[in-house]
Amino acid sequence: MTNTQQVQQQDRQSAGINRNVAPAIARILEPIVGGELPVRLSAWDGSVAGPAGAPEVQLNSANALRRILWSPGELGASQAYVTGELDVPGSLEGALTHLWTVVGNRGLSMPKLTPQLLLQLGKLARDLGVLAGPLPAPRSQAKITGKLHSLLRDREAISHHYDLSNDFYQLILDRHMAYSCAYWRSEAPDYTLEDAQRDKLDLVCRKVGLDTMSNQRFLDVGCGWGSLSLYAAEHFGAKVTGVTIAKEQKAFIDRRIAERGLEDRVEIRLQDYRDVADGPYDAVASLEMGEHVGESNYGVYTSTLFRNVRPGGKVLIQQMSRSGRHPGGGPFIESFIAPDMHMRPIGDTVNLIEGAGFEIRGVEAMREHYVRTIAAWLDTFESNWDEAVTMMGEEVARVWRLYLVGGMMTFRDGRMGVDQILAQRPE
Repeated sequence: MTNTQQVQQQDRQSAGINRNVAPAIARILEPIVGGELPVRLSAWDGSVAGPAGAPEVQLNSANALRRILWSPGELGASQAYVTGELDVPGSLEGALTHLWTVVGNRGLSMPKLTPQLLLQLGKLARDLGVLAGPLPAPRSQAKITGKLHSLLRDREAISHHYDLSNDFYQLILDRHMAYSCAYWRSEAPDYTLEDAQRDKLDLVCRKVGLDTMSNQRFLDVGCGWGSLSLYAAEHFGAKVTGVTIAKEQKAFIDRRIAERGLEDRVEIRLQDYRDVADGPYDAVASLEMGEHVGESNYGVYTSTLFRNVRPGGKVLIQQMSRSGRHPGGGPFIESFIAPDMHMRPIGDTVNLIEGAGFEIRGVEAMREHYVRTIAAWLDTFESNWDEAVTMMGEEVARVWRLYLVGGMMTFRDGRMGVDQILAQRPE
């Protein structure tokens, strides 16, 4: 029996008689959403509300309402979804896209908690037996401690996401194990994610000026599972140093280095970027690492890249961008996926890189490429769903389904971007 089925059964047993839960919720929500519910709402007592044919949302437990009452909006709904207390039995992407469309068409915003609304919510919570304290956070939610962006806290934050399981990430990523935006150069049906990631790795190496004849020193900051480090060594003959603070990633790359006989070409260090001090390197790249260093440390990050590249050498930073009031990506991402992440508009990032002393040589927007990349990850993940649930449990699998669907939509709708920024240290 799945988590969802268990909570449904428990709450149906505790409901006793039909309480008409869904219509009661609809009566409170309809004035807030400016009309008819945009979804077909079904509750644990068997009641339904909302238009037939609309995307279905199931409330499998009274605990879903309890979470949303204590954490209104994205976080409470996300907690309820990952625990199975709330479910979307059809297409999650289709349901969320429909909701966003209704929000836009009706000009809706977060409702104000007026005394009248609070009274209605309190009465509903009392009637449904959920007028109680907050529930514990789901097990999959991050529990990070310590001073923001201290060495210890950064290690905890990175470990929460990247040390999850190498085998689990292999259920999502391509054979390169590249966990960053790919570069799609073809619409041909036989052109795959693996091809697009290879073309991204090749593009990065060429942009920073790696030369197959020159035996150059190359620094890969935030090397992930080693896709770029291994590619630069194998295809451009570079002498590569990769740095990561994720133990599982280093163990994975070290095995691949040994399998490919690249011990004399690639060294992977378990090292914080702030401690890299053996430059100058001929070229440096950092793919989707800058989002994790924090706003106050971004100058430290760019100055580290600057001092570790030779005069005239090039640095490529591939980084996500975002505007608005959630620079960390929003309550769900910040709580379940990437604690302490910080993004900003691309122009602000370019200014900070220039402030470190670099000359900007080019900026290439890749937002549409990320839509296709995440769509490919999602397809692979869904095809491996049963194995993912067996390996990590249903809750973690639901976290990742929500993460991939939401991420794809965010780039699709232009709420986030990703860019390759090429910089050069002046001669």
